[in-house]
Amino acid sequence: MINKITIKNSVKIVNDEYVKKKKKNKDIDNIYNYLLSRSFDYFPRVVEEDDEYIYYEYIRDIEEPNEQKITDLVSLVSLLHNKTTFYKEVDIDNYKYIYESVSDKIEDTYNYYNMIMDNIESEVYMSPSNYLIARNISIIYSALKYAKETVDRWYKMNEDSRRMRVVMNHNNLGLDHYLKGDKPYLISFDRAKIDMPVFDLISLYKKHYLDIDFNDILKIYLSKYPFSNSEMMLFLAMISIPDKISNVNSQYKRVLVIRRVIDYVYKTSDLVAKYSIKEQANEGHKFKE
Repeated sequence: MINKITIKNSVKIVNDEYVKKKKKNKDIDNIYNYLLSRSFDYFPRVVEEDDEYIYYEYIRDIEEPNEQKITDLVSLVSLLHNKTTFYKEVDIDNYKYIYESVSDKIEDTYNYYNMIMDNIESEVYMSPSNYLIARNISIIYSALKYAKETVDRWYKMNEDSRRMRVVMNHNNLGLDHYLKGDKPYLISFDRAKIDMPVFDLISLYKKHYLDIDFNDILKIYLSKYPFSNSEMMLFLAMISIPDKISNVNSQYKRVLVIRRVIDYVYKTSDLVAKYSIKEQANEGHKFKE
């Protein structure tokens, strides 16, 4: 008998006993079975399911500060990656595909900011938002230059490789997909897939770089699941690509959006300086203004 329904983040919590969620991935059972086969059971138990919905046990989340929550989250992610690691035989196109995808994104982002600068330079009077871009465009270009040089080195290192370290990536990491009950839980494995471990960390960084000191978080993760030099290079190259500026309908909001992009580049520059790997020595690299 249903006495109470609570809506939270597009899911229904029924009687504080189970969660009703629309089934987005028809292979979700295979994902959970695979995780269990690798001794990873840190996800809510499936109570029942049909063709359209899946019903999970309800986990009452214990409130804790975000700093503690993300520390626990990244520890759990490192466990997930450790439990599901294996080396996959790949052909020459696997690394080439990643390289070309990242290179295309860098080129597209560079052309986008170049176009913006062409438009700004044709203006008689700069708007506050365009002035903010013009003042900081050099560090954006520097970030893109570093990303391209680093992914070029990464590909040169791996173009003849026929093995790749892969894990089960959650593929949608964030504080909203972590619960602390009687034990830590990862939820929403709908997008999970086998891939390189760096991609989980990239998405987590992109989502929470302003909320946390990611240097501390990365240290915790790497102490439990160290990246190879190759993996670290790909991670640093990909986080160094800034987002494009989303369209907004007011000058005030546009300034805020641009400020966020610039803050991202400066914060990423600090992280890159700590972890970048030079060809001749482990020296820090910081984006140039």
